[in-house]
Amino acid sequence: MSTTISSLSLPSSRIISYGLTPAPSRPDAPIVLLSNSLSAPFTAWDHVVPKLTSQGLSVLRYDQPGHGASTAPADLSSTTFESLADDVRELLRHLSIGRLHAWIGVSMGAATGMVFAAKYPGIIRKLVVCDTISCSPVNIGAADVFAPRIAAAREAGNMDAVTDGTLDRWFGRAWLEANPVEARRMRELMSGTSIDGFETCCAAIQSETFDLRPLAEGAGKGVDEALFIVGEKDANLPETMKPLRERVEQGLRTKDRQATVDFEVIKNAGHVCYVDGYDQFIAIMSKFLE
Repeated sequence: MSTTISSLSLPSSRIISYGLTPAPSRPDAPIVLLSNSLSAPFTAWDHVVPKLTSQGLSVLRYDQPGHGASTAPADLSSTTFESLADDVRELLRHLSIGRLHAWIGVSMGAATGMVFAAKYPGIIRKLVVCDTISCSPVNIGAADVFAPRIAAAREAGNMDAVTDGTLDRWFGRAWLEANPVEARRMRELMSGTSIDGFETCCAAIQSETFDLRPLAEGAGKGVDEALFIVGEKDANLPETMKPLRERVEQGLRTKDRQATVDFEVIKNAGHVCYVDGYDQFIAIMSKFLE
């Protein structure tokens, strides 16, 4: 089935670009939302979508601010994960979607999903949290790695060096060299991200308001099921995401004492595990989304 690409003017006057891919011959199919990482448009999920629609699921994707065809806000420092969650709520209202079969988020898309689940309980049935940090660097006294990247992009007047560095961190040089076609696809997709888009999304990640730890239990209360996924090679996330999983599970258990939240590690994958860990990611998703 083809994807219908549209846009919506949000109350903030920002434009959000989105794509809806219906399941074949199922106008009432359950809807899965895919929420993307920093630096890439929603087309990064192109290989995943047919697998989901073949399961009888419709797929909704959207672009982060300043990514793809979505516009950045006038005030680049104004974006927070709460405002990103509010944008998605407006999109769902616009599309008359009252219930999501699943929210699958990677990186900042995973963080947005947790914030959304806590703020708007009962909309997400299954929450999938992939490869996210738990809070902004300032909230754990860590160095801000994002400000130097923004400054470098501003000085260069383009995102080329930032994109190359991001690809290296996400996938590693060996994977990029062994998979030139997919590496080229991702680089071309990411080249469309504007500096303003990068900066405004980094603002959300840098913000003192970004802290998933106190709201993780609320996110668990707001959904019916949850699953955590991480790439084996994604820095220290295989360890630092475990406390988040435990808190989400605590929230779920307020509704179902037997509830559990699985923690899946994608072998040999990095930060965007649905790309370099595609086969294992699809196998896990297919089972969880049944």
